[in-house]
Parts: sequence; C-alpha cells; structure tokens
Amino acid sequence: MAWLNRDKAPLAKSLKKDPPSGLWEKCSECSEIVFRKDFVANLNVCPKCNHHFYLGAEDRVRFFLDTDTFEEADAELCSTDPLEFTDSKPYRKRLHDMHGRTGRYDAIITGRGLLDGRPVHLGVFDFEFMGGSMGSVVGEKLARLFLRAAESREPAVVVTSSGGARMQEGILSLMQMAKTCAALAKMRDAGAPFISVLTHPTTGGVAASFAMLGDINIAEPKALIGFAGPRVIQQTIRAKLPEGFQRSEFLLEHGMVDMICHRDSLRVTVAQLLNILLPTVTHRH
Repeated sequence: MAWLNRDKAPLAKSLKKDPPSGLWEKCSECSEIVFRKDFVANLNVCPKCNHHFYLGAEDRVRFFLDTDTFEEADAELCSTDPLEFTDSKPYRKRLHDMHGRTGRYDAIITGRGLLDGRPVHLGVFDFEFMGGSMGSVVGEKLARLFLRAAESREPAVVVTSSGGARMQEGILSLMQMAKTCAALAKMRDAGAPFISVLTHPTTGGVAASFAMLGDINIAEPKALIGFAGPRVIQQTIRAKLPEGFQRSEFLLEHGMVDMICHRDSLRVTVAQLLNILLPTVTHRH
C-alpha cells in the first residue's frame, strides 16, 4: 500500500509543525517548541534563543512598576473622528471594534506609579490597538503625561510599539509629532528626565518625534526602529541595505540608541538609571 512507502508518518509531521494550542508555543525565530507556562513566565521571551515576542501593554505596566501603585490617567479620552474618515470601513467603526477588543479607547496607557519606590510617569503603547498608531488622543495623552512630569519634576518613561502616525486622522495625527516634542521640552526645562524604551516595532511618526528624544534611549533586542521601513528605503534608493539595518543592534553600533536591554532586566536598569540622573531625590513610599 502507498502509505507504507512514505518516509514520515503524516501525524508525526503534523505534530512537529503545529504544537497543540494552549499548551505550547513555537518560536518563530528558532522553531523550538516551548511550554507556554515557561514562555509567559519569561515575559514572552523565548528561553531557547532569547527572541523577544510581543508583550501586552497591561502586562508591561504590571511587570515594570511596583505592585498596585499604578494610577491610570485620561483613560476616558477618545477620538471624535474629526475627518469623518472611511476606508474599507468607517473610522468610528474601527475605534468601536478596537474598544471592544482591547477595553481601551486608544493605543496608549498613561498614568503614574512607583518604580522601586520612586514616583514615575509612565506611558505604554498598545500595538493591538490599530498598530499602536498615534492620533490626536495618543498625542494628547502623551503631552499631558510630559506636562504632569514637568510640573512635579518627576521622571517620565514611555514604552513605544507603533507603526507611526494614524492615517485616519491625516494632518491632525502629524501635528502630534510637534505637540509631543513641545511638551517634552517643558520637561527638559524643568530638569525632569525622560527615558524612552523602544520595542518592536517603533516606526514612522513616533520614531521621528518624541521616541528618539529620550535623555536615555533603550531598545529591546532586535527591535525594528526607524522612520520608513527597510523595504521602502531599499526600493527608493535601489541599493541593498546592510545586514541588520534598522535593528536595535545596528542602531546601537551607529549611536542612535544608548543601550540594548533584555526585557527581564528593564525594571532594574531604569531604576538604576534614575538613581544616577536624580541622585538627590528622596523616594516617597
């Protein structure tokens, strides 16, 4: 019979490619099968090859700050669809669907909490909400975060994961680039430090504005960081790009970021940096 002559049994081949859902994760980088509990305990980082996968915004807040210290701000802000934009579906419908999926009104969580006992203003992008794109609400929430940090003279940390400016809001989304940078300048005038954490991907108008203006810019390993994507650049200049172009390691080598930090070391690293930047501040518990 024909099936006796096959080199591999179909079932074994299928199990190798598709591990049972819910129990295991297959790393897209090294193809190793990882027990899901180990994967989650390792903050969505492959324990075999160290590849950093997407980590949700709420999980990042929970991991980064001291337990039960985060107080969210401006959670009720939502877009009014000023351009009444419609592509394959109305923008209002997209926002409604995203709210139902994520429980949030837009692509960033902002607020204040404690990091090792020190007050910190924190913003974390949610890539699941329209690719973490920056529209009027994201820009407004960031501007308010920076201004609150300036007023209190406390540090701000923003974790970015974004495709850039939100096309459904047109020029109004591009205005957020200048708006966030202007608010960040108020922080600088007040002497409050800003640490920017760049995760995969950080591109477009977000990368071209506040995200690269940290007093210290930290990147996760192998994150894609840049304005236009490598394929667009390659097609435009009609030349082959260097190996690893626009990845964290390439940017570190060329002076565009200050350090690369493994996810499980981020909390300790930022706390240590703030102790250096603000050595005389007394922690408030």
